[in-house]
Amino acid sequence: MARRLTLAVERFPIAGAFTISRGSRTEIAVVVATITDANGVGRGECVPYPRYGESVESVSALIEGQAEAIAAGIGRDELMTRMKAGAARNALDCALYDLEAKLQGRPAWAIAGLAEPRPAITAYTLSLGTPESMEEAARKAAHRPLLKVKLGGAGDPERIAAVRAGAPEARLIVDANEAWRPETIEANLEACLKAGVALIEQPLPADADALLAEIPHPVPVCADESLHDRAGLDALAGRYDAINIKLDKTGGLTEAVMLAREAKARGLSIMVGCMLGTSLGMAPAALLANDADFVDLDGPLLLARDRDTPLRYEGSLMYPPAPELWG
Repeated sequence: MARRLTLAVERFPIAGAFTISRGSRTEIAVVVATITDANGVGRGECVPYPRYGESVESVSALIEGQAEAIAAGIGRDELMTRMKAGAARNALDCALYDLEAKLQGRPAWAIAGLAEPRPAITAYTLSLGTPESMEEAARKAAHRPLLKVKLGGAGDPERIAAVRAGAPEARLIVDANEAWRPETIEANLEACLKAGVALIEQPLPADADALLAEIPHPVPVCADESLHDRAGLDALAGRYDAINIKLDKTGGLTEAVMLAREAKARGLSIMVGCMLGTSLGMAPAALLANDADFVDLDGPLLLARDRDTPLRYEGSLMYPPAPELWG
């Protein structure tokens, strides 16, 4: 039988609410691509992100537009020439990886030319709120070794200090989601230095981050919205010390593996991150954790309900995916 592509939009409730500088949510919508042939089934999950002009409808249409090519048997390399980086290509790329692993009886990490993944410590995200609410959230999560703190612009030095007071021993990453401004960035950087923050993620808007090349970085600065794939690496020179690799930005694991290698060769540190998704969305990214300086794959920990065959987490220790889930 020819390969068949099917699509499903699935919704999962968030445990409480998830708040960043751009808004708050109580559920996520993911798009799952399934590729079936006579001898196996492969699945890939993506999360459409409005910040990048994506919606469930637009991403679904892009995936469905590849149905004939999938039926004709295209592989991952051809997929990269047919589609732009983004969530839609991610779902198909990861589904093809999963199918390839099932058909060959080989793990996806071996197919990707990677080392066998080991358990890794993931960051745990604290939503944006008042300094008081964030200190309380930090206190409840203080047993976790790595916390990622969502910031929002005005009042961030107070939030940073409050989180540090609530979790005095945890390693901290802060993520401004483009909310800082030129007139406040140096004071915010100083607040991060004072609190012992390990990494600052995307402090300025992606289209206004040239200032980062002109000011000191007392704490390393990581590109998220400013980088999607290898084509964007040249523009980061002098501005960033690290990059956040998310498969929904790179358009799949195939590009992510190459991006990680090229970024390392340029002396950039690596964070492996995620949109807010299920274990199926985290599983391919987990293969990159061995070589990452920071791992932020806590999406399932923030949900009220996950997949029936989820990733295994012991506190903040994330284990590699079982073949029954992916790869």
